[in-house]
Amino acid sequence: MSIRGKHVLLGICGSIAAYKSALLTRLLVKAGAQVQVVMTPEATHFITPLTLATLSGKPVLVDYFDPSTGVWNNHVHLALATDAIVIAPASANTLGKFAQGLCDNLLCAVYLSAKCPVFLAPAMDLDMWNHGSTQANIARLQTFGNRIIPPGTGELASGLNGEGRLAEPEAILTALDTYFTEGLPLANKKALVTAGPTHEAIDPVRYISNHSSGKMGYAIAAELRRLGADVTLVSGPTDLAPPEAVRHVAVTSAADMLEACLTHFTEADITVMGAAVADYTPKSVADLKIKKNEGKNLGIELVKTTDILATLGKRKQKGQVLIGFALETHDEHANAIDKLRRKNLDFIVLNSMRDEGAGFAGDHNKITIIDKHASMEVFELKPKTAVAQDICTRIIQLLDS
Repeated sequence: MSIRGKHVLLGICGSIAAYKSALLTRLLVKAGAQVQVVMTPEATHFITPLTLATLSGKPVLVDYFDPSTGVWNNHVHLALATDAIVIAPASANTLGKFAQGLCDNLLCAVYLSAKCPVFLAPAMDLDMWNHGSTQANIARLQTFGNRIIPPGTGELASGLNGEGRLAEPEAILTALDTYFTEGLPLANKKALVTAGPTHEAIDPVRYISNHSSGKMGYAIAAELRRLGADVTLVSGPTDLAPPEAVRHVAVTSAADMLEACLTHFTEADITVMGAAVADYTPKSVADLKIKKNEGKNLGIELVKTTDILATLGKRKQKGQVLIGFALETHDEHANAIDKLRRKNLDFIVLNSMRDEGAGFAGDHNKITIIDKHASMEVFELKPKTAVAQDICTRIIQLLDS
């Protein structure tokens, strides 16, 4: 997610909805954020600092001064060291203090010292939310540049049913991620990436495959997400963990990958076909393990798999960007250009097995990018993460043109 690596200060106020802050803290940490929790004294009656310290991995701050450690919690430093402040739940009391500039606790002092964006997620009873003074405070806070994450509607702790429920933690996380995504070059773009090998079954225990590790495709998916795209990664079997905030679709065979790609391709603005899909698959799959027969050879009849890249090329619509890979052992440029044209690609990424250090399994790659006009750009051997950046730079240039 775009929130990965960001420093987020989570402020928690006195509200029954404070129990949701535990899940929000966990989601923020899982998304890769560094989370510092600051609680009002009233909030500690609803959820313990120990719970939140355990989830965030940092001591929870409540007071200006901690007599047990002798540490002064500097509100100015806390405010300036964060990329975003999220107050969830934001009680009517704290919203009123923020609106009027009152400063009688550590959280209020941090808020008044902040130069980063502030997100307020109100939580209170229906009548409190609808009261004119609360709405006036909300309107005033918005004039200061604060971002309001609207409360939800439903059953409230009082037994009433209506507006005032704290927004769900997932919605709060989405609001933060959207903010950090704004302005990124691929914001609001959807991307489809394939990676890894496919396994074509011979019998229940054997299969035909190749040496693809999936590292290149996974690096591209991570880089597209870092640049703001909403990414779906369709992956054959690998040992890799999916990149953060990337939708992961696990498949096994070429037929599985075709089905997944057809499902997601229509909505994709960018498609990068980085998988090493099997060109052939056994015509029939044995129901039981094939036993070794001494003195006899085993013949397996193979049939062609559906060419996924060519299939997508035929379905490509105006505005969609389609990129393929070509791993060649000879006549590299001619074969890559032929593939580029036959499959209706915008550009193709060529790997030569004759380039030392390039190809499958390793952490480095050496590529040549060839566009529709047969213009070539040759890159030096680089880590696959850097290669992914080069490829994504070309994608952005193509979209801008």
